[in-house]
Amino acid sequence: MPEPIDRAETQRRRPWRPIYFAPIAAFAALSVVLAWGLTRDPSVLPTPLIGKPVPQFALSPVKGRTLGLSSADLVGEPSIVNVFASWCVECRLEHPLIMQMKARGVAPIHGLNYKDHPDDAAGWLNTFGDPYTRTGADLDGRVAIDWGVYGVPETFVIGADGRIAFKHIGPLTAEILERTIIPLIDSLKQSQPQAGKQSGTEVSLARERLGDNQPTEMEKQK
Repeated sequence: MPEPIDRAETQRRRPWRPIYFAPIAAFAALSVVLAWGLTRDPSVLPTPLIGKPVPQFALSPVKGRTLGLSSADLVGEPSIVNVFASWCVECRLEHPLIMQMKARGVAPIHGLNYKDHPDDAAGWLNTFGDPYTRTGADLDGRVAIDWGVYGVPETFVIGADGRIAFKHIGPLTAEILERTIIPLIDSLKQSQPQAGKQSGTEVSLARERLGDNQPTEMEKQK
């Protein structure tokens, strides 16, 4: 007769199988990722464009404005580019702060109008005020894609050399302006040669790097 099977002994000898713990490990890893994501500030998501020249582009102005916006206009002095749209609720929240920056003369502020109807964009600026030195009507959103825009509003700080120095995602706040953007603008101004002004040669070189030989606003004023 066959010997009786000792089930307890069989269970003790059963090999350990890591696959049983795979769902637990996966859940733990997912929990760590989610916890990490919740602690991050979505307004400071990393962008590969920091420190690089602004993408090459040229846009016509928003309806009713005369000055369009191109990569060549972002060379020669520190400036701010604000991505906005008339249909954007959060753009309305930050707009008074942008008007205040305009009044304070912090730096030239340019508006990149994202996927907006021309009449709506013009009406929005006429109603709430136009703080922009130049505007660009990005009707199909392609320029914004090149800039790595996640959505509106977004704000970029551009150095005098035409390179992106900072990017803020979401509506501006008084805190981000006073603690980050305005000090950064001041620092960029102080780091410019010749007491805050780029030489004609440096401006020309920066413009060539951007692939545009049109004169900048600073050169036109000379």
